[in-house]
Amino acid sequence: MEGFGVHTSMWTMQWDREGAERAIQAAVDYNMDFLEIALLDAASVDADHTRALLEKHEMRAVCSLGLPQPVWPSHNPEGAVEYLKLVFDTAKAMGAEAVSGVTYGGIGERTDLPPTESELSNVARALDASAKYAKSLGLLFGIEPVNRYETHLINTGWQARDMIERVGSDNIFIHLDTYHMNIEEKGAANGILDARDHLRYIHLSESDRGTPGEGCCDWDEVFAALAAIGFKGGLAMESFINMPPEIAHGLSVWRPVAQNFQEVMDKGLPFLRNKAAQYRLK
Repeated sequence: MEGFGVHTSMWTMQWDREGAERAIQAAVDYNMDFLEIALLDAASVDADHTRALLEKHEMRAVCSLGLPQPVWPSHNPEGAVEYLKLVFDTAKAMGAEAVSGVTYGGIGERTDLPPTESELSNVARALDASAKYAKSLGLLFGIEPVNRYETHLINTGWQARDMIERVGSDNIFIHLDTYHMNIEEKGAANGILDARDHLRYIHLSESDRGTPGEGCCDWDEVFAALAAIGFKGGLAMESFINMPPEIAHGLSVWRPVAQNFQEVMDKGLPFLRNKAAQYRLK
């Protein structure tokens, strides 16, 4: 998981054969190093088809998701582990290197109260078993802190760090996201510094989830902090252009964040590449 990648939401959130062909070819056309595949329905994926496309184009991949409500680990850790096993099996069959995202819960999981010790204990138990299974397949396993409106469980770099250290697995990494950090952290650099021992992946997403460089994210702070910790992981663009209603609801995306994917890729990608070069990250 190194270099520049892009989330498949730029072109599709439906990972069927047509969506796979469109997104992988687009990632190749933009000279991306890897593709982050939204694996929202692992059971329906034609893994052999995806693997063949990735191998044909020499494109690396990671997978990401949030868990559906019936298997949220906070109240159903055993169900979460079984669900994630299918995700890991599918990701492995596709040729992916890692599975990450809101793997400790669901997008939109809130109780209107702080997380309880029982919830966190259940999450830790599910993550421990899932990490062990992922490791048996040679996959890395990530957790992504997201903002308070999407979960009450893990919102910051230090909360993700504390959960990973509680679990104690050497196979779990932190996956930060600048959109969420812009809401939750006391400065993006603090989140990066808190997560640094476990940080291997970061979403580069603007403050409105739109085109990087056209919002309120302090990109110099982000890249300077990444350079300071010697970050060597994946830099993944994420901007939600194609949102099915059920995902838009969880993310509270009610209006277009950009006119089309060309606007984000043709403006945002060069901006981020230049920042990475400026801070000697790429």
